[in-house]
Amino acid sequence: MAQEFVNCKIQPGKVVVFIKPTCPYCQKTQEILRQLPFKPGLLEFVDITATNNTNEIQDYLQQLTGARTVPRVFIGKDCIGGCSDLMAMQQNGELMARLKQIGVLR
Repeated sequence: MAQEFVNCKIQPGKVVVFIKPTCPYCQKTQEILRQLPFKPGLLEFVDITATNNTNEIQDYLQQLTGARTVPRVFIGKDCIGGCSDLMAMQQNGELMARLKQIGVLR
């Protein structure tokens, strides 16, 4: 169930972030991404605590990405890591380049 839940969210041409709403790193990640001009429907924050499978989802994220911590940021089908990875990409310009490359920005 957790595997299908995660896999159906991760799509090419979309940015998906798995979060827990009380996590400060998740909040910072949302703040950064919400400032960018995404096309409607191409940025999704998935609250894993809203499911009954939070631990299973985190276990699957560990298998998939090497870490079970949140946030887990996917640009298309590629996991770029968490909040600090996103911030580093934002600072070096790689974030905007990747987002333009997959066509999610207005």
